[in-house]
Amino acid sequence: MDSTPSPSSSSPFDMVSSALGKYLPRGGAAAAAGSADPQDDSAARRRTPADPPPGRQQQILGRQEQILGAVNLDRDLRITLCNLDAPVFAGVEAVTGSPFVDLLPPGDVPTVTRRLRQVLETGEPHVARVQRLRRSDGSELVVSLSILAAAAPQEGLTVTLIAMARRLHLYAAESVIGTSLDIGETAQSLAESLLAWGDVTAIDLDFAVWTGEAVTEHPQGRIRLRRAALVPDRAWPDGYVTPGDDLPSDASRLLSRAIRRDDAAQAIVIPDRGAIERVLGSARLVRALVPGDQAAGVACIPLVLEGEPPVVLGVAEVWRRAGHPFEDSELLDLQELVARTSHHVDLARQHQREHTQVLALQRRLLPRSGGDTIETASVYQPATPDSAGVGGDWVNSFPLPDGRTALVVGDVVGHGLGAAATMGQLSMEARALLSAGLAPDEVLEHLDETVALLDDAESGLAAGYSALGSTCCIAVYDPVSHRVALSSAGHLPPVLVRPDGPAGPVAVSPHPGLGAEFALREPFDVHAFAVPPGSLLALYTDGLVEDPALSIDEGIERLAGTVSAVHPWDALPQAARRVVSALAPAHRRDDVTLLLARMIGYRKGDTATWRLPARGDAAARARTLVSELLGQWRTREDTRHRVLLVVDELVANAVRFAGGPITVRLIRTGHGLLCEVGDTGNGRPRMGGGGLLDDSGRGLRVVHGLTTRWGVRWTDTGKVVWASVER
Repeated sequence: MDSTPSPSSSSPFDMVSSALGKYLPRGGAAAAAGSADPQDDSAARRRTPADPPPGRQQQILGRQEQILGAVNLDRDLRITLCNLDAPVFAGVEAVTGSPFVDLLPPGDVPTVTRRLRQVLETGEPHVARVQRLRRSDGSELVVSLSILAAAAPQEGLTVTLIAMARRLHLYAAESVIGTSLDIGETAQSLAESLLAWGDVTAIDLDFAVWTGEAVTEHPQGRIRLRRAALVPDRAWPDGYVTPGDDLPSDASRLLSRAIRRDDAAQAIVIPDRGAIERVLGSARLVRALVPGDQAAGVACIPLVLEGEPPVVLGVAEVWRRAGHPFEDSELLDLQELVARTSHHVDLARQHQREHTQVLALQRRLLPRSGGDTIETASVYQPATPDSAGVGGDWVNSFPLPDGRTALVVGDVVGHGLGAAATMGQLSMEARALLSAGLAPDEVLEHLDETVALLDDAESGLAAGYSALGSTCCIAVYDPVSHRVALSSAGHLPPVLVRPDGPAGPVAVSPHPGLGAEFALREPFDVHAFAVPPGSLLALYTDGLVEDPALSIDEGIERLAGTVSAVHPWDALPQAARRVVSALAPAHRRDDVTLLLARMIGYRKGDTATWRLPARGDAAARARTLVSELLGQWRTREDTRHRVLLVVDELVANAVRFAGGPITVRLIRTGHGLLCEVGDTGNGRPRMGGGGLLDDSGRGLRVVHGLTTRWGVRWTDTGKVVWASVER
């Protein structure tokens, strides 16, 4: 006698537990199936007091057998083994050898097939999808469908089906909907949960909700709705409103009036196709709102934010085919689910608003362009919307008044508006201090004090947010000497690619982040290095190089290899985007920031430097040297006269108030001439009051009147006074 069991004789728990064995610790699958031997003393000793006794366990399994089914599929997605013997699956005809998709409504076949193929290819399970199954009498059963890779030695998939009671589904759906802070994903989760009550569901949100703005009551007829979610995922006919589309204005007014009858938001039901067409009033609206010829009834449930007065965030639509009217109990369930999840939609709106505001600030801080001596390009990609929020990463590059260029990158601790406010403050402070002539290490000292001050509870500035541990890296490029002076406060080292050498990180001395305790503070180091013309410098934040599968050093090596592949003739903006595309993770939990700088510098013929002793004839000697050079450059006579007066005054001041050797440098820029006079003094030059007998500072007043801009920068050996003269 043949003792081979029938294909449906295996318990669904046996089928499921064997598939789960791949994901559970050893013995976990057996425990899940309730197969532990009660005679095994060691098993009894391992059982915790919280575990149900064997008899009680069998009662629980018996109840679950009434709603659990399982189906095994081969790699062609055909049924090889099934157990749908529970009474709840009556009418669902799963035939061995037939395609699994025969159990699905035709519109759901593409989406479910794609999910099945993904699990086959990746082995990653797909769990708890709300799905409908077709019964032989034309009705449908709503189940929670999960897809697992089949346990060895079998190949293929194990599909579990749990037919949940609608009330149980109601509470399970609520817990799923609130797991994302992205408003699109929140709306999509709500639409998928509502599918248990209909054939097609859609979520239409007030445009202000979609953009994150504050929602207020609108005058009748002025509301604007945008479709945020639509399920199932299928090809829809032309003219039908799909996610991202605005509803026609007359449809928005119609839905607004319908749900606000008697000045109160309430659900409405249009029971049949004829009534729908009469209410919509035009074939264009029918094409835009009715999902196919079979749709015959719709329930519209408002998403209401409780308050005084209540505010309508949008409308949930549940569509059904003919012959399936909405019962009162179903409408109560629909209204309860939508009411329970409206606050999740509003939380996502608030998160979207904060995300938009921070992103606008981030974009505002991005560098606009390079200059004549340096080419820059930057890429900023914010964290994905469902993360904790846009972070405090920032990057900037700007020309300094004395002809140099500053490159700054920072990463403020935390996310959201607090991090954005601190980021903006540090960025603007760094720019102001660098423009005032401070060296990178001095700027970091000031930023360090600022972060410590912001964290001082007694100052009242912290407001519940701490920026301690924020990082920053500042590089200043001198296009005449072709050198970079760099200081870092706990930031990852920049990557340098020289035209004649290998790519690699710059050797930066380690230093704590900004705001460290006073006892831990050390002076910031300045690392100076040569950057020949054509060199490429990459500054970035950790979101670009962090990968759970790699160490941070390996991530930096990947960046160096990618940047070294940038050709000298490549357009820098496109090259920066390629680098980020190659390295940045698809789902970003942190901001990704990159600044590429290609060094150009001045040609030798555009600069000249002289070193003079601090003697009484220094000014006359400087005038002679500069005059000869201006003649070679064929400078206009009026410009030449102004430059000679400026050089004379600056050198005379250096001899009078400083001492030591004097350095004179003249630079021909794209728009004019830059005069620099360096000395060993540490006093700050100031213009005098201009009185008749006040001789102090009169030379600087002359310089002020002849130039477009002048200033001072500090060096290790003294200072440099510079002045810009237009040609």
